[in-house]
Amino acid sequence: MSSLRNAVSRRAHKERSQPESRKKFGFLEKHKDYVQRAKVYHKKEETLQILKQKARFRNPDEFYFKMINTRTVDGVHKIEGQANKYTPEELLLMKTQDIGYVLQKVQSEKKKIEKMTATLHSLDNRPSSRHVYFAEDREEAKELRSRSSRGEILLGSENIPDRIKRKTAASYRELEARRTRVQDLEKIYMDMAMQKELQKKGKKRKLREDEMVNPTSKPVFKWRAERKR
Repeated sequence: MSSLRNAVSRRAHKERSQPESRKKFGFLEKHKDYVQRAKVYHKKEETLQILKQKARFRNPDEFYFKMINTRTVDGVHKIEGQANKYTPEELLLMKTQDIGYVLQKVQSEKKKIEKMTATLHSLDNRPSSRHVYFAEDREEAKELRSRSSRGEILLGSENIPDRIKRKTAASYRELEARRTRVQDLEKIYMDMAMQKELQKKGKKRKLREDEMVNPTSKPVFKWRAERKR
């Protein structure tokens, strides 16, 4: 009889949707949504029970050295030596970009610095009897040329237009900012290269301060020599 009962076509059961008049109350939970929510809830509950059991049976005499070198901030353990080692921008760059991208940015910034240095210092390498003025457009170039022909522009920096002086000062500030950026990127690149080397195979150890030839505040590692086959 059960086989005959299943052979008869019956209307499939469907859960009702949210009525139009109750759309303002938000999403209407279906049975599958409840099952998923219940699984997540019970999984979290089991995890909490396991953690409570571990805390209940913890050895009060347990000790490890990170208890000395760490501190708790808002319930999160942080290592003292690495608490403020990097800025948020550097951490974001290290997490999202690879070492090749950082090296490319370092090389790009160095090329821009060389180009700006050659442009800004060109006046220092020229004879004092010759002065070069940079114009924004053709109109400004015509104005400088006419003033030079009339003798209004004399030799000396006191007769250089204020707008050109401001642009030159801004260019020097940009050059200094790019140099600082190159130093920061090189530091990030060295740290990423060190982390990459530490992940490779091979026995290594951290040198003590008395073992270093040139003492430094940064950690120095020594790899054990291995015979090449």
